[in-house]
Amino acid sequence: MNMNERPNRLLGIGTDAKTVKGEKRGILTGIMYLAPYTLSGTNVCPMAELAECHGPCLNTAGRGKMTNVQMARVRKTNFWHEDREGFIALLLKEIRRVVRKAEKDGMVPMIRLNGTSDIRWEREAPEVFAAFPDVQFYDYTKIPNRRNLPENYHLTFSYSGANDRYAAFADVAKDAGMNIAVVFRNTLPDTFLGLPVVNGDESDVRPMDPQGVVVGLTAKGSAKHDTSGFVQG
Repeated sequence: MNMNERPNRLLGIGTDAKTVKGEKRGILTGIMYLAPYTLSGTNVCPMAELAECHGPCLNTAGRGKMTNVQMARVRKTNFWHEDREGFIALLLKEIRRVVRKAEKDGMVPMIRLNGTSDIRWEREAPEVFAAFPDVQFYDYTKIPNRRNLPENYHLTFSYSGANDRYAAFADVAKDAGMNIAVVFRNTLPDTFLGLPVVNGDESDVRPMDPQGVVVGLTAKGSAKHDTSGFVQG
């Protein structure tokens, strides 16, 4: 694979087990996977070191462990850094593709831009949200102070108990009204951080979660062996 070759696809549709589950609820999700942390040479996960999540990152879950998949994610990330205008143009085209397929299949389109990254898209590419005001975008984030979001962008805070400094950001997220995603090693508890826990593995459609909950996720990929404190239990 030529690493300098521009990708012709940015969004996956039905390419991972998690987002496919949303189809049972009538949701068709287009998701973008970039090369997380510094795997491309540039950091797209600014809180990764503090949260100590770069080791157990779900980048290695499922098809992500395959070399060609990893290389494709690096190519997309390099494209983002080297040609923003071209990247955004392709992203808009890709979102239109998801919308057309959803309409054809009688489903509701949703877009997740940070499948394995934590870019502040509301700052970096606000035109994307403006171009599709009727499309729901959503992401997980480890950045607790993302404010002034577009109305069609939903964020769930991603917790890590690796150290007290990062864990304290959960209070910031709670005060901001964000739900909190927590990765557990095995069985999901009934409550965590004083909030009820819902099963986030049933689907990836986070905008449909009730407000004021912990979204419980079970460890996948390298996270199954995590001892940093990112994974609970």
